[in-house]
Amino acid sequence: MTELGAGNALLMLGARERGTARLEEAVAAYRAALKEYTRERAPLQWAAVQNNLGAALKELGEREGGTALLEEAVSTYHVALKERTRERVPLDWAMTQNNLGAALKELGKRESGTARLEEAVTASRAALEENSRERVPLHWAATQDNLGDALAALGERESGTARLEKAVATYRAALEERPRDRVPLEWAMTQMGLGRALCKIGERVSGTARLDEAGAAFRDALEELTQEASPYWHDIAQQSFAECLALLEQRRSSKQKSYIHRLARGINSIFGRRR
Repeated sequence: MTELGAGNALLMLGARERGTARLEEAVAAYRAALKEYTRERAPLQWAAVQNNLGAALKELGEREGGTALLEEAVSTYHVALKERTRERVPLDWAMTQNNLGAALKELGKRESGTARLEEAVTASRAALEENSRERVPLHWAATQDNLGDALAALGERESGTARLEKAVATYRAALEERPRDRVPLEWAMTQMGLGRALCKIGERVSGTARLDEAGAAFRDALEELTQEASPYWHDIAQQSFAECLALLEQRRSSKQKSYIHRLARGINSIFGRRR
């Protein structure tokens, strides 16, 4: 197996695992592959390796504290785009733009401002100009999923629910081309993103409808994101589900207490009139 092939296999496995050993091996394999696929000798292959190296760095950066690895992932994607131009290889350009958006989103979540998150939205929307639903439906859905993540992250920073509602609509659009029977893990990842956005909306609006929808989305996600299939994402989905359930129970308990309080006041009013 070539260094590039080894890196791809290690990245796929490492993205699902809790630890970072496979991802670190993937980074090492891609760096070794860059010695073979030089920019002067094979510019498009070099750019492809840079793109995959960025993906491995982004996955590592998600699991580790700080922003250094995520910054490196962003820089690596920008390097890849020097050869992966839209005019030359439009679909490859769109893939790297989408990946860049995902890395910017993760970076933006760790920073206080929203500039990186806005850049993430811009990158995903640029990718959609080439990753059309008619042309590449699965890539379109993946890009919609990333766009939903960026919109949801922005929505969490704002007081209203407008961006979060946009995120929900974007996730649901992605699910139209990410059916469970075709791409079960990708379907589950989008369900998890949908659940998070719905839960955040449910936290900000009255009632329990949105929280109930969020719970259903998390349950669906966990049917595919099992300990065996994807332990890293299983843990994240479980934690998000638990937080949503706690909020739902709190809301129901508060509603019940409010009902009992109103009932008690009504009873006291009735008995008070009878005296």
